[in-house]
Amino acid sequence: MTIVPDSPVIQLQNLSKWFYKWDSKNGNVFEAVRRVNLSVQRGELVAIIGPSGCGKSTLLNMIAGLMRPNYGTVLYHGAKVHKVNTRVGYMTQRDTLIPWLTVQGNIGMPLEIRGVPPTRRRQMVAEFVDLVGLKGFERHYPSELSGGMRQRVALARTLIYEPESLLMDEPFGALDAQTRLMLQREFQRLWQPSKQCALFVTHDLGEAILLADRIIVMSRRPGTVRAELEVPLPRPRDHFAIQGTPAYVQLHEGLGRLLGIVRPENDGGRQ
Repeated sequence: MTIVPDSPVIQLQNLSKWFYKWDSKNGNVFEAVRRVNLSVQRGELVAIIGPSGCGKSTLLNMIAGLMRPNYGTVLYHGAKVHKVNTRVGYMTQRDTLIPWLTVQGNIGMPLEIRGVPPTRRRQMVAEFVDLVGLKGFERHYPSELSGGMRQRVALARTLIYEPESLLMDEPFGALDAQTRLMLQREFQRLWQPSKQCALFVTHDLGEAILLADRIIVMSRRPGTVRAELEVPLPRPRDHFAIQGTPAYVQLHEGLGRLLGIVRPENDGGRQ
């Protein structure tokens, strides 16, 4: 893949995707996303929020090269994506760990596939086990771990081979509130120095504000870009420290209104 200098890392141009299956409203055509335009620069984290079924995961799958658009183009470093994009790391809500591999084995699997020598591989795995707070659990299997610990393994496995970009599909959505906060903090600590670009799908408005530089708001299906908002909060960000700030409150309410969660102000008062 040829890299075009100074181009966005990820660029979606008039992207549309539909599926041919039964839909009570549209017959056998199920339109997921329509004419989506979006770009992500190096070192930028963009969050995507929107109603369930608006095509957020479909966008990530097309960027990863797992699906092809019916219309429009996916560009990665200025080159068209036409096959599986091995230069991105993809982390989903389900941890997708291999059950017969230990913590060490799961984290080290991408390095083994890349042919990293065993000595170097063991060293890197040990470093990441420590980074995600799993020291002492190296020889445990996924069935012996809690949901939060499994996601820590998945996060380490995604980051260890240093992909150029990250695609995150609600990776912390299924976790309890305390574990989610811990992993949000861990993710920020590991991601910020990397300068990777990232697309982060979430339903959690607070998570989007905490993590993102920009937030893309999608419409109901077929998903289109309804709004794009900058997050004017300096990094590093702490969940509890930013919640009471005027910028956080204003952005949270604005997102809520766009999604229909918060009613518009009427007659000078909130409804």
